[in-house]
Amino acid sequence: MNMREDIDSFEALEAEIHAKPGVLVYFSTPTCNVCHALRPKIEGAFATHFPKIERIFVDASKTPQIPAALQIFSVPTILVYLDGKEFARESRNVSVPLLIEKIRRPYEILTS
Repeated sequence: MNMREDIDSFEALEAEIHAKPGVLVYFSTPTCNVCHALRPKIEGAFATHFPKIERIFVDASKTPQIPAALQIFSVPTILVYLDGKEFARESRNVSVPLLIEKIRRPYEILTS
């Protein structure tokens, strides 16, 4: 399952966050080369380790009101919500293995 790209407002994102047990939100822009290199790694890691976490992609240049509402000032930024609450926030230099380890235990508790 690839990242959804159909979220066009903060209200729509907020509804998804509260409707799903887990949500990853990936903020990027078309001009961010790091974002483009990191995205497939994040998608693959979450598909493998956290299949029940919904994955959402937000183009910060198309919908600037969404990152503004969440105080996102740089890309790439990854937010992970568990049970409707922000659990992890990673920006710029993201370590995929460290992010997986940070989320593993709470995800197991949430999905058991």
